[in-house]
Amino acid sequence: MQGIIGIVLSLALLMFFAYRGYSVLFLAPIMASLAVIISGEAPLLASYTQVFMQALGDFVIQFFPIFLLGAIFGKLMDASGAAQSIARTITGYLGAQRAVLAIVLACGVLTYGGVSLFVVAFAVYPIAAALFKEADIPKRLIPGAIALGAFTFTMTALPGTPAIQNAIPTGYFGTDVFAAPGLGIIAGLIMMAGGTLWLTRRASAAKGRGEGYGHHPDEDPVEEDNRSLPPIIVALIPIVLVVVFNLLFARVFIPMWDTGYLSDDQFGGVSIDDVRGIWAIIISLAIAIGATIGLNWQRLQDTREAINRGCMNSLLPIFNTASEVGYGAVIASLTAFVVIRDFMMGVSPDNPLISQALVVNVLAGITGSSSGGMSIALSTMGDKYLEMATDMGIDPELLHRVTTLAAGSLDTLPHCGAIITLLSICRLTHKQSYPDIFMVALVIPVAALVTVITLGTVFGSF
Repeated sequence: MQGIIGIVLSLALLMFFAYRGYSVLFLAPIMASLAVIISGEAPLLASYTQVFMQALGDFVIQFFPIFLLGAIFGKLMDASGAAQSIARTITGYLGAQRAVLAIVLACGVLTYGGVSLFVVAFAVYPIAAALFKEADIPKRLIPGAIALGAFTFTMTALPGTPAIQNAIPTGYFGTDVFAAPGLGIIAGLIMMAGGTLWLTRRASAAKGRGEGYGHHPDEDPVEEDNRSLPPIIVALIPIVLVVVFNLLFARVFIPMWDTGYLSDDQFGGVSIDDVRGIWAIIISLAIAIGATIGLNWQRLQDTREAINRGCMNSLLPIFNTASEVGYGAVIASLTAFVVIRDFMMGVSPDNPLISQALVVNVLAGITGSSSGGMSIALSTMGDKYLEMATDMGIDPELLHRVTTLAAGSLDTLPHCGAIITLLSICRLTHKQSYPDIFMVALVIPVAALVTVITLGTVFGSF
């Protein structure tokens, strides 16, 4: 009982202080230490250096290339004007009368192509503000539109997305980022259509009440981007390359390679399925980076600066996530965690998909991070879920898709760092905009998750 109290208290304080704006780099080791002290089970310093830091380091070793290349690619897309070109083309084509759909699609195209959701938020917000103002739609709906396009269906559902949330399960289940494509598309359509319908109806209701864009004296003037933006075809090529080469290398080229050397201790004694998904993303992002530079050489005023900024931009996200993984590893090392784990896994012993979805959702909600919650769940229980699924004839691809969808549900509670950053960019408060974010980025994704679990249980993976 004492250990359970320690875990619950440390989780509650982690969530509270994260909501108050404290860095998880600072919080995670302190809250992990608190749980260890209260439990009285393990030496404090050994838990920090041999468990927390070991887990943190393992995560960085495995996923740093994706964070690094993704951040560089996103920065180059921003610096070259490609992100702006895509957003402007979509919004210009659909017009102010379909402002909500235009912003959702603009964010969706960019994030599906591998551009960081934070880069997308900064790039699209000025366009959204101008478009919503022209259509006289309340500004408070902008965060919901951006969150729907950047934080939901392109992050967890659509097959092939290079988002880290879609890459993490590959190393645990031997899958790739195109796992269960049919179910992923169905989930993506539910999120996109349901969220767009919700926001559109909210905009119509506001118009009926006579509520317009609103008066926002603290809003920065929207500056016109006078750069020479690349043509839309040129801007889209790197994004297409990410998706196409990801598929080709994951499903065609890499399986053809002679990779027997991976079984050597020098290379970790793994199989090709353990690294196939990660390798495919690394190669496709590297190709897209090269294409972005080559196609926009004249437009990139300082390629070196863009690459350096991208490198620096990758550090905080990966160490935030890795710190949460380290925290989870310490918690998982405590005896009390076994009791909690067995309880959650026992919720639906006949259907590990439900148990897995519950565990990932709860941990993502507690940490306020989809990748962090998923990593904690998989590092502590991934092998067990895979064993259960194998025994029951459940396709690992279905496990993969359920895991990613579950990670993208409760992660958007109010203390989520991405939500706090988005509201800061838009100069809005939780009170003004969070109810709509809650619907499009939490309630509707949960509905999509339930649908996938139901279809997967009845029809299997497809």
